[in-house]
Amino acid sequence: MARTDERFREAFNEALDLCKTMTAGDHLPSENDLAKRLDVSRTVVRAILEKLQDAKIITWVGRQKQLLRTPGDKDRLEVQTGQITEQQLERQFLDWILRFDVAPGTALNVAKLRRQFSVTPQMLHEFLASLSRFGLVRRRPKGGWQLLGFTPEFAIELSEFRMILELNAVSHLVRLPPEDPIWARLDDLERKHRALAAEIDERFHDFSLLDEEFHTLIGSAVRNRFAAEFQKIVSLIFHYHFQWDKTHERQRNEAAIGEHLRLIAALKARDAAAAQAAMTDHLSTSKQTLLSSLRVHALA
Repeated sequence: MARTDERFREAFNEALDLCKTMTAGDHLPSENDLAKRLDVSRTVVRAILEKLQDAKIITWVGRQKQLLRTPGDKDRLEVQTGQITEQQLERQFLDWILRFDVAPGTALNVAKLRRQFSVTPQMLHEFLASLSRFGLVRRRPKGGWQLLGFTPEFAIELSEFRMILELNAVSHLVRLPPEDPIWARLDDLERKHRALAAEIDERFHDFSLLDEEFHTLIGSAVRNRFAAEFQKIVSLIFHYHFQWDKTHERQRNEAAIGEHLRLIAALKARDAAAAQAAMTDHLSTSKQTLLSSLRVHALA
């Protein structure tokens, strides 16, 4: 598929998404506004309007462009792209927010984000809708999306709910039978922690990935679709906050390794009370680290 045809298809689908935010009888924006919103030329906009009219989605007479019906999935055009996965999109989006210091309240340019992350408009829309459930973004009254961002209030609420989820996961994990595969994976993680501790001076930057792997494993002890959905957001945010504050990073990561190993020992001993206490202490430390990181990031 030629790039020009692919871009037309992408822009046409974006126009359909715009129409979905409207009701029958509403008027579409001007050609200039559509060109800016879709990031295409007015020539392409006119071609899109013609196709919308042919599909009886709009009527178009002169400058008047009125919506006749809400478009459906059958109206969309197929787009062939090297599309990334949902997990890759999650990581790239958070990385973009943090690395480029996107301020809370920023209006998101969906067309630019779609091209930046190489995803279809529908995939980006669904992704932003999923983030809206956690208060990271919200729909704007007149269409589009707005970033709400990471605030101290958000961090506190996130940490408190994380405590509920992970303490529950610990209580499930200690009751799993010896033959459950999770114990072999826990042994492997213990070895990774001890290896990192032995080389902490050179490899302390590697801890954030190990921390993510560790908490993901613990969360997997709970077969709960709602917990799993939330755990993705928790994991991503707490993983990326390690990039914000480099102050005392080595010492902080070394201490966290010790907290992990304390929890692993309690889990392997099937000591529920000790495991709950170890997790509580570790998450309390993590909460304070996240809040400190937010303050440092704001000052920077």
